[in-house]
Amino acid sequence: MTESFEVKPLGTALGAEIIGLDLAQPFGDNTAQALLGALGENGVIVFRDQLLTPEQHRAVAQALGRININRFFPTVEGHPDIAEVRKEPGQTSNIGSEWHTDHSYDTEPALGSLLYARDVPPTGGDTIFASMYAAYESLSDGLKAALATLRAVHSSAHVFGEAALSSDELKGVFANADSANQFSTHPMVIHHPTSGRSALYVNPEFTLRIEGWSDEESAALLNYLYQQATKPEFTLRLGWANNTLAIWDNRATWHLAVNDYHGHRRLMHRITLEGCVLEAAAA
Repeated sequence: MTESFEVKPLGTALGAEIIGLDLAQPFGDNTAQALLGALGENGVIVFRDQLLTPEQHRAVAQALGRININRFFPTVEGHPDIAEVRKEPGQTSNIGSEWHTDHSYDTEPALGSLLYARDVPPTGGDTIFASMYAAYESLSDGLKAALATLRAVHSSAHVFGEAALSSDELKGVFANADSANQFSTHPMVIHHPTSGRSALYVNPEFTLRIEGWSDEESAALLNYLYQQATKPEFTLRLGWANNTLAIWDNRATWHLAVNDYHGHRRLMHRITLEGCVLEAAAA
């Protein structure tokens, strides 16, 4: 059985709101597959006014895939598979303030994440998403042909490792710094496992360099791609309200958490879904 729902576009490049589903109620495999299809096509799907317990949040995630236990985020007490994304009023730094896609440093990068708003500030605290479909499609045919032959190196060490977490404010924000030793390589343009579309797959936070290139050579091309990918017409700005759930596809999007709410608390619960090895798009 497929529960009926409406997919309402939120932006021209990416994003859709799902209307007509109460996620507190279990749903079947057909609905799960329809949601994954909407996610793969739109990059981000948003559900408003969803009253979810941690158990129900987990049930939604389990209906969509296998849960990834995050190594580096503190977790919700009693729920080791739910990561806590928190900023307290006295903090000035926040988590995720640079453009990135989650877990690109893993050999099998995460499918996506389900972020649920528990306590949002009165204003600010938005998340901006960028479409890697649109970024890729905007490139010239010549550059597309060149990228089809290239792979990039990704790592967690410089973001979650000991050296990166030396500031007092970041102490306690992340965990297991000694486990931040992941290095992986992925095609710079991937064949999306669900939609079948080609997507740019590098990001400013976790991509180190192009495989076989020097850092200097890599920076010239990567910086051009990063600038291209964040053009306003390729982005969606999501404003949060308590009890909003957003699911994003890490293979098709980047995201950035806007840090513009100093003096206020923001608490989000995040569950990440396991992904798969990413294959290169056809040249």
